Amino acid sequence: MSEYQYYEFQALDRPLSREEQEQLRAISTRARITATSFTNTYHWGDLSGNPRRMVERYFDAHLYVTNWGTHRLMLRLPRQTLALSTVKPYCLDHHVDAWTTRTHLLLDLTSDDEGGDWVEGADDSLAALIGVRDELATGDLRPLYLAWLSALAAWELEDDDEEEYRICPEPPVPAGLGELTAPQRALADFLRVDDDLLTVAAQASPAAPKKPARPTKKELAPLIAALPQKEKDALLLRLALGPEPGLRTELLHRLHGADAPTTAPGRRSAAQLLDAAHTRRAERRQRAEHDRTTARAQRLTALASEAESAWQKIEAHLATKKTSAYDQAVTLLAELRDACSHTGQDTDFHQRLIRLREDNQRRTGLIHRLDRHGLR
Repeated sequence: MSEYQYYEFQALDRPLSREEQEQLRAISTRARITATSFTNTYHWGDLSGNPRRMVERYFDAHLYVTNWGTHRLMLRLPRQTLALSTVKPYCLDHHVDAWTTRTHLLLDLTSDDEGGDWVEGADDSLAALIGVRDELATGDLRPLYLAWLSALAAWELEDDDEEEYRICPEPPVPAGLGELTAPQRALADFLRVDDDLLTVAAQASPAAPKKPARPTKKELAPLIAALPQKEKDALLLRLALGPEPGLRTELLHRLHGADAPTTAPGRRSAAQLLDAAHTRRAERRQRAEHDRTTARAQRLTALASEAESAWQKIEAHLATKKTSAYDQAVTLLAELRDACSHTGQDTDFHQRLIRLREDNQRRTGLIHRLDRHGLR
């Protein structure tokens, strides 16, 4: 497969001006540019602009996907909706990064898997992922914790210093990790969060608070009246300056601050989480292997009980003298051999196999197939 890079940027809070679109056109003459988006695909070469600078200046969301395994999501939120100090505990290595400009907080979430298979539809994921931006703006920190888990698993592959894992603390554990929203599930898939690691992490997660009903005028009036005058003036000024899609969400979050999603203190180390995930994975694989072994034993027992019918099917396949029928007969013979061995009927099976070989010794194609499967 040739080189493939997909860049998508989305402007959500305000459309791009014509002047801004012209500035973006100087970055790429081939990109599809609209008042709300910038999209381009590269099979050779690369984007001349810096994605971080582009998000800082123009866009609220950025998706980057390559065929060598890179998945990257960048989000820009108004600074007043999410504090950098809240985000920093979830930053890890180069996989989860955050910084601020004068007006915004930016998140950069990356997953790399050079040895992994191409994920079908990964370059069409932004629509499913974009909802985590609003969730973060309302105080739901589950997307940050998911990004930290993804970074932790990647860090384990890149660094074998066990002491680092033992001293690396778990960040605050958000409520509701065991019941992700649709955008959060899409984010976990996009960042390749290990299911076993997520399961053990969720064991320390409080239950998610129930979503409050749509507030009424009677409920909101006293809450608004209680806001400090300076804060109310600032909100009205922002409203008057122009459309700001996140303003209503921000205001409701301030009014219902007590109802914001909760977190529990992170009490585990990275090493404890990774060890617990390894244990769970091993136990799950053991159970799966036991189930496969049990199912095969049941299947072999059932086949042995119908051995005569199986021999008749084998003879019918051979009677057609077709190559494809030989393959079917030999496959069934191999299964019947295992079934008879499983139930202690080896002697009878081998006696009938010897007769079958003698009766068909001139069919070199069949004999070759029997030999290849150890049916002697």
